[in-house]
Amino acid sequence: MLTGLPLLTLAIWIPIVFGVLVLATGSDRNAAAARLIALIGAILGFAVTLPLYARFDPLASGFQFVELAPWIESFNVNYHLGIDGVSLLLILLNSFITVLVVVAGREAIQSRVAQYLSAFLFLSGIMNGVFSALDALLFYVFFEATLIPMFIIIGVWGGANRVYAAVKFFLYTLAGSLLSLVALIYLYTVSGGSFSLLDYYQLPLPLEPQILIFLAFLMAFAVKVPMWPVHTWLPDAHVEAPTGGSVVLAAIMLKLGAYGFIRLSLPIVPDASHTLAGFVIALSLIAVVYIGLVALVQADMKKLIAYSSISHMGFVTLGIFIFNSHGLEGAVIQMVSHGFVSGALFLCVGVLYDRIHSRQIADYGGVVNTMPVFAALFMLFAMANSGLPGTSGFVGEFMVILGAMKHGFWYAAAAATTLVFGAAYTLWMYKRVIFGAVASPRVAALSDISAREFLVLGLLAVAVLVMGVWPLPFAEVLHTPVNDLLNHVAQSKLR
Repeated sequence: MLTGLPLLTLAIWIPIVFGVLVLATGSDRNAAAARLIALIGAILGFAVTLPLYARFDPLASGFQFVELAPWIESFNVNYHLGIDGVSLLLILLNSFITVLVVVAGREAIQSRVAQYLSAFLFLSGIMNGVFSALDALLFYVFFEATLIPMFIIIGVWGGANRVYAAVKFFLYTLAGSLLSLVALIYLYTVSGGSFSLLDYYQLPLPLEPQILIFLAFLMAFAVKVPMWPVHTWLPDAHVEAPTGGSVVLAAIMLKLGAYGFIRLSLPIVPDASHTLAGFVIALSLIAVVYIGLVALVQADMKKLIAYSSISHMGFVTLGIFIFNSHGLEGAVIQMVSHGFVSGALFLCVGVLYDRIHSRQIADYGGVVNTMPVFAALFMLFAMANSGLPGTSGFVGEFMVILGAMKHGFWYAAAAATTLVFGAAYTLWMYKRVIFGAVASPRVAALSDISAREFLVLGLLAVAVLVMGVWPLPFAEVLHTPVNDLLNHVAQSKLR
């Protein structure tokens, strides 16, 4: 039963309830009311997550803020929530990004405003559900439900090929997830009729079924990350999505797959995770190196940042499957950093697109002459994406490379190439867009960022710098859950 203030329930349902209220405002004649209600809902949704961090005990093992209530009693399905340090950081990131997306879309979206804002609020609540669910069926329901708002966001407010991109996104992610449902039903059967993830962690499964379950989870989570070679839906989705959709897709939704590996794959099938770790590491390193090279030749800013996201998420999956504390903690920190940096880069592209309606790098040049404040902020985010020390982008990558070095020198050497390629494609894009002579009359007519845009980008800049200079508040909540998970996996391997 529920005890105390149900903070996790509030984090899930406040955005959803406010999403319904925003929808109730109706037509665009009430757009101002819709924007105000959405902003209140996003801020409240973020506010209720702050006590989670304030009251979180970084030294305690297990899950905290646990809520348990019957849901579908005939199948022993429970409304079971709880978080550890990994969940905590991702919930905070999700709720923070939601506020920024609602603020950023204030002027960019002028049609179907209520529907647009409500989709992001629904998505925020649902993703908090993914990050806090401890019941397998509840996890699956939330995990699949994230597809619906994003499908609508891309399909309704996207670019010229939005329907193609939305359908491709939906089919890729849904097809992979169906196999994970089969695996969960099998686990339900062998566990004696339980959907509790905590029960699954204790199942003494033979290696053969573990491998099949791992492969089922891999299909679901690899597509979501996305890992090479099931990554092709992401560039299309990013290019066609509105700015807010690209921000949430890169900053939060890509983390669902990596989180699934940590919450389901490693603890439920640890022996299979060890057995197939080399395969996942190989895919991760291909993403880091090959996709980094693909990013170098992109002419579209959004597509370049999309490929950059795939390369950086390869770092995350590498860190997860090298099975040491530096790698796993670095992977989680990299997830959070990537949320800040990729979200900021997509917002920067959105600022330019709102003014010139082009994402092509060749259409820009000399932007620093007309938008100096914007150029300075963009420079910070470009440097963070390149892994510059002192920014958030360096911390996670350094920890993963350190963990990879413990696993083997050549793993670390291959992973470190992302620092070279990341700097190459990011700074090459920045140089062509920002520096040089003013390229056209449209660039000459640009005005610098507004107070609203400065607020959104400024908050992300603070986050990038604070995390880069003082990563302790992010890292200290990870020590216990990461060590507990690695001990669980190691003990299982020895059995």
